Amino acid sequence: MLLSLPRFFAVALSLLVILVGGLSIAPAAYAQDNTVDYTLTDLSFRDFSGKQLSGTSFAAAEMREANFAKADLSKTILTKASFLRANLAGANLAGTFADRVIFDGADLSNAIFSDALLTSSSFGEANITGADFSGAIIDRFQTAQMCKYADGVNETTGVATRDSLGCR
Repeated sequence: MLLSLPRFFAVALSLLVILVGGLSIAPAAYAQDNTVDYTLTDLSFRDFSGKQLSGTSFAAAEMREANFAKADLSKTILTKASFLRANLAGANLAGTFADRVIFDGADLSNAIFSDALLTSSSFGEANITGADFSGAIIDRFQTAQMCKYADGVNETTGVATRDSLGCR
């Protein structure tokens, strides 16, 4: 079967567009909005309060006693990170990928964890007063532990911590 000349050029142009990745000159989009990468870094005791960090990677980073109060950490990658005794009061962690993260002893008061993935993460002795976990995926054991002391209403979302955790 022979293609007509105009149809041949249309097919050839379509293949070229597919191979090149489109007709735009803009660079390819990254998986994350923020190009700063703190993966595998030691950020202990650092001050990130109020910073715009959305889309950043903190995978396997050490953030012991760091200050992230009111920081925007939405849509970040936190896998295997440690926020031991860190200050995350009022921080936005909505949509984060926080698998196997240590939040032990952290101040999570009024933090927003809506739609975050928090599997295998630990929250031992963390202050979760007013934290919003709406739609977050959390291990049942951790949820049961946090429900023992969950209290308060999030200042930003107006959601009660106990309700967001599904406490009975």
